[in-house]
Amino acid sequence: MRQRVIPGTSGTVRTMSLLGDPVLHSPCAEVTDFGPALGALVEDMFATMYAAEGVGLAANQIGVGLRVFVYDCPDDEDVRHVGHVVNPRLVEAGGDEYLGPEGCLSLPGLEAGTPRFDRAVVEGATADGAPVRITGTGFFARCLQHECDHLEGAVYAQRVTGMRGRRLRRAIRRTPWGARGLHALED
Repeated sequence: MRQRVIPGTSGTVRTMSLLGDPVLHSPCAEVTDFGPALGALVEDMFATMYAAEGVGLAANQIGVGLRVFVYDCPDDEDVRHVGHVVNPRLVEAGGDEYLGPEGCLSLPGLEAGTPRFDRAVVEGATADGAPVRITGTGFFARCLQHECDHLEGAVYAQRVTGMRGRRLRRAIRRTPWGARGLHALED
């Protein structure tokens, strides 16, 4: 058995940004410094994601406007994918488009059917600057697309339309952060 460090064990759990926080609604900046601070950020992101019981987390969800996300997400065959991507680019989103349940740590307790493709490819780098290419299918493809959206300043609620969108906006309105959150969705 291969011995490796469990991501997030040396990280600090940070406060989650909620819908309406300006950092969630602006495109994130490219990472240019691949030093120790970036490695610490990735560790904090894993610790925060695990504490919140999520499967993915973008840096802006903890108030850091940099292009980084982490994930610990199964695909539809229950294969577990764990890692991080710095300066990710969604280079492919294709295959069939499915309407599936989607939630977000920045919209706690809410979920809505959201259209996503069942295949996604993301290219970027590791925290050490090594190139990385990640291919996801099924639920993991949904996760990759969701996190890339975050780094562009978008949240899944912006993809939800029609009756589902109206229902989701009503649910947002009933949350403590709802008024601020709805305002951000309308901008």
